[in-house]
Amino acid sequence: MVRVAVGRRPGGARSSTPWFLTEPDPDARVRVLCFPYSGCGASMYQRWPTRRGDVDFVPVQFPFRENRTREPHFGTYERLADVLVPGIEPYLDRPYVLFSHCGGVLPAYESALRTAELGLRPPAAFIASSQVVPHRGPYGRFLGLTVPELDEEIRTLLRRMGGRETFSAEIVEIVRDVLVADLDANRRYSKPAPALLPCRVTAVGWDHDVDIPSPLMDAWTECADEVEIALLHGDHYSFLEAPEELVELIVEVAESSAA
Repeated sequence: MVRVAVGRRPGGARSSTPWFLTEPDPDARVRVLCFPYSGCGASMYQRWPTRRGDVDFVPVQFPFRENRTREPHFGTYERLADVLVPGIEPYLDRPYVLFSHCGGVLPAYESALRTAELGLRPPAAFIASSQVVPHRGPYGRFLGLTVPELDEEIRTLLRRMGGRETFSAEIVEIVRDVLVADLDANRRYSKPAPALLPCRVTAVGWDHDVDIPSPLMDAWTECADEVEIALLHGDHYSFLEAPEELVELIVEVAESSAA
């Protein structure tokens, strides 16, 4: 698997909004806003590129984690979208794409709907990786795991993010607190029927994903007028490594949507 070289944006300044760690590149033609996975923050995208051509990759930071630890959890994805979307409105001044994986897909979905409700610029495209459509959820193995099982998943996640082989009980507990709160938000989120997104959708499945089998991604055809289904090689955590196949897909979607 090819890995993309990553690093901090050259000269990147601290963002003027808490929703990003560093200020989005003002010279980029299109932005990819990357929503974090359940239990994680923006730093989960540390192995991703910051820029590819005219495309700026911008990880989104939620409250209750990392540099926003002191802020309370949002509780529901609806409440999160209510504050997130107005908070990033100044950065919706050019074409942008929402990318998210698994638990991050749901707040991204609600945020995309909120842009339309508020009359703001909608995303040019929505890329959902490894998550069932909201009107068929909540769904996922994580929702039924015990605390010891969650702890083991956290250790696996941290290792796949590029961390050490072993982690202290304190670190695991900190991540668990965030993960449990995020999973509760996942359980509360449901749609009685498909809510059409105001943009094209690319649904990404992974051929070795045992958590969200790739055929489940086909149902995203119910959520937009234009939907592309993509199958990539990898498992549930492969996206963390920014596989070239995924990055190229995102860049292609971003560039074509901004044309």
